[in-house]
Amino acid sequence: MASGDQRIILDEGLAVRLRRSGRARRMTLRVPRDGSGPVLTLPPHVPLSEGRDFAQSRRDWLQAAMGRVPERRVAALGAALPVEGRALILTPAPVRRVTPEAHALLIPEGWPAGTVAAAWLRQLAMTRLRAACDRHAARLGRPYRAIVLRDTRSRWGSCTHDGRLMFSWRLIMAPPPVLDYVAAHEVAHLAHMDHSPRFWAQVAALMPDHAPHRAWLRAQGGDLMLWRFGD
Repeated sequence: MASGDQRIILDEGLAVRLRRSGRARRMTLRVPRDGSGPVLTLPPHVPLSEGRDFAQSRRDWLQAAMGRVPERRVAALGAALPVEGRALILTPAPVRRVTPEAHALLIPEGWPAGTVAAAWLRQLAMTRLRAACDRHAARLGRPYRAIVLRDTRSRWGSCTHDGRLMFSWRLIMAPPPVLDYVAAHEVAHLAHMDHSPRFWAQVAALMPDHAPHRAWLRAQGGDLMLWRFGD
């Protein structure tokens, strides 16, 4: 059965989110590390019933994969929140604004820690990303139109044809060179709106040592998605 057109419910009561993609050439089933639940992607022409049968036939793999997903992490007082690659303990303090210290992120007493920390991270992310994009765009010789921050689950950044750069604000939780790599990657799209050899050559020109930072994001970026900031 299906719940609206957003989910498929398997025989065991397991809910699988449904996505239709015009770019999909085949059915795919994945389990994101952010704990948001399994996702079934279908090409536009594939019937819903066929998609459900596909997911049902892979229920053993699905259950095993879900068992390997790390538990979600809550940004509450006492939690060690990653900020620019450093673990800072969310700590209540008699301060008027969020204040980073050597090993702590001080939160005004009585304020909701998760909500306040997320707002502060967004502001810091915008500051760092704007500086990085300005630097890379100047070197490229092509201006960007705007920077937009979102809390995306499927990509760390994107670039539109009219020069708008979008980034996940969670990049501020990664080590600074990782954020810088994503900024260079998206700025390079201002010159090449693809992932051709010319594009990667441009990324290398902007950030010659980008490979380990790209690898870090692939290996550990999913951990940043596990954090929840609602109180």
